[in-house]
Amino acid sequence: MGRVFRTLVYLIVIAAVGLVGYAYLGPIFGADFTAPSEEIRVPMTLDAE
Repeated sequence: MGRVFRTLVYLIVIAAVGLVGYAYLGPIFGADFTAPSEEIRVPMTLDAE
């Protein structure tokens, strides 16, 4: 049971390091993490009475 737990911990650590590495090195290799931005205008009527 301890061997399975240790292997699981190693896999989680490797996955976390890979995710952080991808987040930092992704833009260098062409990955774009910016959110698409566009202006959205919706007409609305305010009832002030």
